[in-house]
Amino acid sequence: MKELVVYIHGKGGCAGESEHYKPLFPDCEVVGLDYQTFTPWETGKEIREAVIKLKGKYDSIVLIANSIGAFFSMHAGIDAIIRCAYFISPVVDMEQLILNMMSLAKVTERELEEKGVIPTSFDEDLSWDYLCYVRKHPVCWTVPTRILYGTRDNLTSHETISAFAETHGAELTVMEDGEHWFHTDEQMRFLDNWITEGAYDEDTGYKRKPQV
Repeated sequence: MKELVVYIHGKGGCAGESEHYKPLFPDCEVVGLDYQTFTPWETGKEIREAVIKLKGKYDSIVLIANSIGAFFSMHAGIDAIIRCAYFISPVVDMEQLILNMMSLAKVTERELEEKGVIPTSFDEDLSWDYLCYVRKHPVCWTVPTRILYGTRDNLTSHETISAFAETHGAELTVMEDGEHWFHTDEQMRFLDNWITEGAYDEDTGYKRKPQV
């Protein structure tokens, strides 16, 4: 079976990060997608168009998505195209994240509605259109998914990620002291082991590979 692994990076990342995953999927081609927009309605469309184009060349597609890349992927309408997914520190409740940022910036909903966009001191623009969109378009995700989460993730709480995993039937793996950005040697070893320890089978779901 000719299988493709598609990597969707998070904020500040790039398609080149996909190189890290090539040794972890030796029997597959691995590509990274660079998106040029940064809203769920625009970026979701970019991802969908790219995945549809790639689908014609492969028997199946596996998705690896990082942080907000996972959020965008879940708004791309690609559920029927993806065989399974690996989410690393995914943003799964954007509304709550935006509300948290508004609280931190001391911005009310009325202020945001009146101004439309409000810059913040932490380099994140608050957008009324963005908030309205995520409220009107709750996440609908039906792809068999594994999630990797660090207990020191500063964007998503353990309660939020656990609720999402339970609601969507996802397998959740938690790394103690892991951060939102998996980047240290220890964190990357944990991530690599998490990727390689399980594989997805349509009949039996995710299954552990036997230990050698």
